[in-house]
Amino acid sequence: MTIAPLTLWPPRLSGFGQQLVSTEGVVRHWNRLLRDHHPQKCSKDLVSHYFDKEHYTYVGHQIVIQESIEHFGAVVWPGALALSQYLEANQEQFNLKDKKVLEIGAGTGLLSIVACILGAHVTATDLPEVLENLSYNISRNTQNLNMHKPEVRKLVWGEGLNEDFPVSTHHYDFILATDVVYHHGALEPLLATMVYFCKPGTVLLWANKFRFSTDYEFLEKVCNIFNTTILAEFPESNVKLLKQWDAQ
Repeated sequence: MTIAPLTLWPPRLSGFGQQLVSTEGVVRHWNRLLRDHHPQKCSKDLVSHYFDKEHYTYVGHQIVIQESIEHFGAVVWPGALALSQYLEANQEQFNLKDKKVLEIGAGTGLLSIVACILGAHVTATDLPEVLENLSYNISRNTQNLNMHKPEVRKLVWGEGLNEDFPVSTHHYDFILATDVVYHHGALEPLLATMVYFCKPGTVLLWANKFRFSTDYEFLEKVCNIFNTTILAEFPESNVKLLKQWDAQ
């Protein structure tokens, strides 16, 4: 008898954060049951922490993204879809060819992959626990294309910025950020990170689904620091896309 691994699909609805936690419990529960009833066949976990792969098409390229339930950053959120769509549709306004682009909170890497296809020198960053899946997705989707080789690096907001990204050698034309603002305790370090990287001549493109009052409070703080304009709004997903530049 062969026991096939079970893959859990991501629920596409609001409140997914809470469901993500309960889904991890389901994964542990199924693996425990399988080991209890089939100990010889289940020496390792058979229930996958990875969802089936999601397929997207941007700039004429099919992009295959592996998502995971192990971390919020390993799921494609609405902001990444919105900004990817916007960059594809507005290539003259935001020409990324040969530009240096940094994505903070890159997650699954979808937006970094799109920026790479558009010709940018891309550095995709996120927390250490996200990097394995991020690197997998970026490598899988860019290895056979004639483009600048993207880089994947660890970046913990507000930590080690001068040491890991010294200003003397790390200037970026564009900073990309999507759905980095939600109900978490790292908003001040996030803001400090945005300020650190947004030097004169740098444009920050930030797309976010606004859910909580703290999201709007963060937006107010950002507007007090940067020149800000709303580029687009997506009512169906409650996503706002903002352009920010020249820290005041």
